[in-house]
Amino acid sequence: MPDAAQSKLRLVVLFGGASAEHDISCITAAHVLAAADRSRYELVPVGITRDGTWVAPTTALAALAADEPLGNSLAPEGPAVEPLTVLRGEPGEHTVVLPLLHGPHGEDGTIQGMLELFGLAYVGSGVLGSALCMDKAMAKNAAAYLGIPQCRWIEHRDGFDDEKQTITNTVDTLGLPVFVKPANMGSSVGITKAHDEAELAVALQTALAYDDVLVIEEGITAREIEVAVLGNSSPEASLPGEILPGAEFYDYEDKYVTGNAALQIPAELPAEAVDEVRELAVRSYRALRCQGLARVDFFYEESYRGGPGRGWLLNEINTIPGFTPASMYPKMWEASGLKYSALIDRLVSLAQEVHAKRSAFSTAR
Repeated sequence: MPDAAQSKLRLVVLFGGASAEHDISCITAAHVLAAADRSRYELVPVGITRDGTWVAPTTALAALAADEPLGNSLAPEGPAVEPLTVLRGEPGEHTVVLPLLHGPHGEDGTIQGMLELFGLAYVGSGVLGSALCMDKAMAKNAAAYLGIPQCRWIEHRDGFDDEKQTITNTVDTLGLPVFVKPANMGSSVGITKAHDEAELAVALQTALAYDDVLVIEEGITAREIEVAVLGNSSPEASLPGEILPGAEFYDYEDKYVTGNAALQIPAELPAEAVDEVRELAVRSYRALRCQGLARVDFFYEESYRGGPGRGWLLNEINTIPGFTPASMYPKMWEASGLKYSALIDRLVSLAQEVHAKRSAFSTAR
């Protein structure tokens, strides 16, 4: 029988992971654990190493037990644990899993599928929404089918498409410069801006080190605007924020290393444009089957080829956005009146809501 301390809801925080975004996940988890209400939750950090081993993170667990600061990042180091055992806990305990795993093997539907099979409540989108939004190429196909505006782009699939032909098609169809991105990656990992054909050839190889499906987008002159969305069947959109890159584009170094990028929250936009982007963010969120939370990223193009711009263009949707001190998602909600700790509470509540609904579905014929 669980004691009084164990009667609190177990909040299992998964971090690390076998992904190029491993380090960002470790930072995100430290700040979420620091902000979570310890009187409400039994916090259970679980680390996943780069090789996929699940561990009980010794340093983080000791800090939580002693009510000491966790630092800026968690280390997924400690004795190995069995996933199902650590996720479910003891009989009678109630658990919600917060999978703070950015990128492949965490944000792409894989961990969500495992949690579904284990019968556990978890924060964020389900298997389909996670997988769809993670794969930028499939997300763009779905958005195009549903009439959501985007910039022009083409897809390259390694083993299916000839690289030389892709280069020719890119120049003929999109012109230069272009951005080359791995379809299944985040945090700007593997992204290159190519200004000529030689750079494009190198950019393809750079991106192919991370994925076998690539997205090549036209280079446009536009403002980078983001919106935080929260909810299940009735999602809400935050005030928008703007990224002001400190480099040629908002790359990994600009995001996490140099700190030269500036964040403008709320973005300085006309009231009509704010209403438009918030509405489009919710529409995109619903269209791509998101639940719980997502950060919806847009381009705001005010002029195009010497004439009026195309306005709002969907860039991508991140179903497990960063929660570091520099991350836009919690900052936009804070600017909209929802504090960090209350945001965590809302995410947990939304996870329980979805789990209760799915658990009630009939398995009878």
